Amino acid sequence: MGIRKGDLVEVITGTDRGVRAKVLRVDRSAGKAVVEGVQRVYKHVRRSQKHPQGGRLSKEMPLSLSNVLLVCPSCKRAVRTSARYAEDGGKYRYCKKCQAEIGQIAPPKTTRKPS
Repeated sequence: MGIRKGDLVEVITGTDRGVRAKVLRVDRSAGKAVVEGVQRVYKHVRRSQKHPQGGRLSKEMPLSLSNVLLVCPSCKRAVRTSARYAEDGGKYRYCKKCQAEIGQIAPPKTTRKPS
């Protein structure tokens, strides 16, 4: 999965199509992400000490990772991403359109000296 917490994504389907926002959380086991301001629902809350007024709380619900695309920081477009290894042995995400590196997936491998 090429999307992480803090990435800028664009929603490609649904009622919020075309919205660009930041990822708040990613649930890898369910394949879903919570995106800031997208897929908002109302939760009705009874009066309590925590919520003395009661009423309706607006919150974001998770949406499928297949419904969002990562926005490339260099070309500013919603793009597909892939992974590749660099010369130093590190694994990086890159944009399929402009071939720019987006972020590191795994650190470079360090070679241990024999003792």
